[in-house]
Amino acid sequence: MIVLGSGGHTAEMLMLVEGLDKAFYSPRVYVAAETDKMSAKRALSREQTWAGSQVTPADVSVEVIPRSREVGQSYVTSVFTTLYSLLFAAGMVLRHRPQLVLVNGPGTCIPVCAMAFVNRLLLLSDCRILYVESIARVRKLSLSGYILYYSRMADQFFVQWPELQARFPRSTYSGRLY
Repeated sequence: MIVLGSGGHTAEMLMLVEGLDKAFYSPRVYVAAETDKMSAKRALSREQTWAGSQVTPADVSVEVIPRSREVGQSYVTSVFTTLYSLLFAAGMVLRHRPQLVLVNGPGTCIPVCAMAFVNRLLLLSDCRILYVESIARVRKLSLSGYILYYSRMADQFFVQWPELQARFPRSTYSGRLY
């Protein structure tokens, strides 16, 4: 399961996915916020390019969930929208039972990660969460990064700058991934 986000998050994620062994990491379910009209289209287009076809591969799908927090939305009201998004994420994660959730920081990733984590705690699946902090984050984590780091939901937490790894010692410094 691959969570996409607006703009740069999707571009970075698709660069990561490009390097994956598509046969091994299959099926691939992309998750996008319902107000994000471009990310799902970009992912499907890229999948067609990788497959060398005009048709999206059968092992690729897209799920849409409500955004947990809009850009500029107050933290108080985002609690309610996040709870709403959690309900959608719960059904989606139960339906697909992913073995891996790959995320890089959009707000949409928090409900998905939380539900994957809960499923693992309840022994409903053995899903691992891999978080890659954006290359744009040099000195401090994104809000999603803070949440996943301090909640310890992410099984692997990668940063792309040594300054970040020094400040967050449980992270893994990977260097530039794309």
